[in-house]
Amino acid sequence: MADTPGMEDLRGEIVSPVVQNYAMENFTMRQVCTVIKTSKEVNTYYEETDSNITRTVTTGITATTFAGIPEGAAFPFVEHSWTETNARMLKHGADHFMTWEVANLSAIDVKARMYERIGQAIAHSEDTAIITELATTTSTAAATATWDNATESLQQPLKDILKGIAAMQVRNWNAYKNLYIIMHPNNFMELMNNPVCRNAGTYEILNNGRRGRIAGATIIVNNASTENTVLMCIGQSAMSLYEAKPLTTVVIPQEGIGYTIRSWLMNVPVLVNNYAAYKITGC
Repeated sequence: MADTPGMEDLRGEIVSPVVQNYAMENFTMRQVCTVIKTSKEVNTYYEETDSNITRTVTTGITATTFAGIPEGAAFPFVEHSWTETNARMLKHGADHFMTWEVANLSAIDVKARMYERIGQAIAHSEDTAIITELATTTSTAAATATWDNATESLQQPLKDILKGIAAMQVRNWNAYKNLYIIMHPNNFMELMNNPVCRNAGTYEILNNGRRGRIAGATIIVNNASTENTVLMCIGQSAMSLYEAKPLTTVVIPQEGIGYTIRSWLMNVPVLVNNYAAYKITGC
């Protein structure tokens, strides 16, 4: 039965949890981040230098290793460095206006559909921001050949992935601990179609965009990714997500006219450790 003005079903619904429930299945990139709650618009973080700590050479002392300290001698001096960086909050949000007639008289449940679509839109916007930030890593290399190369023997996606893992290990990162590979759906199709990768990987449908594992890494398929650019990162080490406002949704009624459904969040992703990430171009 249609409601009279002032008795709308929308008034009695707990809208924000409903939209969050829909959106959680679409937030695929925040799982690679360390989520840090903040009340600041501008957040400062420190990127640690990834190189090995080496012995500082001082006047009259030429040794550069930590071994061979003479009996009774002072220990060698070492230095390390961090780079201070800051990032400003990003607000992701959307409004949808629904007339009273559409909300109450439609043959389909338009409200439920809009909750899902709004949650999906905000999640996609956040994922795009995280992927864009992750792609700023300077640890990058071109693919051996395109993953859909007409000559099958030139297709070497597994080699490209292993090169990325090696690049992280050279920089002292444990690449087999919580490693993610993020790619466009078309690149995932090419990966699965490659005979070497089919034998090397385990491809089962998981949740939050995860589509299996290869070379010890979890694959995330996300259409916010740039096609032919594959990203790799160590989860919770490479990326942080400073969150000022979690996903929130409200309904703003206009009696007898309709409703505005408003959904928003505020956060900012930052690449904290450049070499805990890797980018493969030209896939």
